[in-house]
Amino acid sequence: MPAAPAISNATAPTRSASGRSLDLIRPQPYTNWAPQVTPEERATLRRELEQGAVLYFPNLKFHFEPGEDRFLDARYSDGKSKNINLRANDTAVRGAQGTQQDLSDLYTLIRRYADNSESLIRTLFPEYIPHMTRAGTSLRPSEIAGRPVSWRKDDTRLHVDSFPSNPMLGKRLLRVFHNIDPAAPRVWRVGEPFGDFAQKFVPKTHGMWPGQAALMKLLHITKRKRSEYDHRMLQLHDLAKADLDYQRDVPQQEFHFPPGSTWIVFSDQLLHAAMRGRAMMEQTIYLEPQAISDHTHSPEAVLSRMLGRPMLVS
Repeated sequence: MPAAPAISNATAPTRSASGRSLDLIRPQPYTNWAPQVTPEERATLRRELEQGAVLYFPNLKFHFEPGEDRFLDARYSDGKSKNINLRANDTAVRGAQGTQQDLSDLYTLIRRYADNSESLIRTLFPEYIPHMTRAGTSLRPSEIAGRPVSWRKDDTRLHVDSFPSNPMLGKRLLRVFHNIDPAAPRVWRVGEPFGDFAQKFVPKTHGMWPGQAALMKLLHITKRKRSEYDHRMLQLHDLAKADLDYQRDVPQQEFHFPPGSTWIVFSDQLLHAAMRGRAMMEQTIYLEPQAISDHTHSPEAVLSRMLGRPMLVS
């Protein structure tokens, strides 16, 4: 499969197929990880996030302790994984190499980012607290551009996040990103609203055949039974990445997240592509679907309307 098309450096908004202006970046003024926020501001943030916007914090910095900036060097990655990871309940990082002191310091660094990110989400979205679970945290020290990967794993192509082996069963993927590169931006493309995207690709998806979910679990292809929601979302991920005409022509916006900036997205809803950059940190939070107040724009709501039946069956 050929490489994804080059995209210009323009950051000006474009228009979606419905004629609406495509400008999904919402700058925020907050500068600490537990900011003072009014109820009205919280309501606005929640509405914009759940409708598919990027909450962008240009001056919310994650500070290194003395000596931690050495981990900007990709040599601390073990080379087998693109990220250095910390699972929520683990006491050691994965995907790293170095001395015992290095590994201990990496754990401390990544755990602190996880704590800060969770504090931010709890402060901005207190309604989410009963429904959220801290998932993995990662330090991504390697350059994105030029990485040799298959088209399915090529994150320079616009996509929504979905996991082949880890069905989410409707849990949302809420992510907190931070550019820790001291000199260069993290360059993303973001695409049209999920509803417009779904109109193009959902008709090309198909359901599972009887017994497929159980068989995939039995064969350890998936960690648990895959739901129809997961099955359709995974196809949407693949269909978007495989369609180079769509990658080129879809309304999209390129944005440069500068050093020291933070952003929050629902990565299972926002069409996004990471084009250039290194040295990023990321926190994933799983959110139960009942936490979502917007029942119009979420992927589950869109798919349920289009297919004429609930995607999540309790």
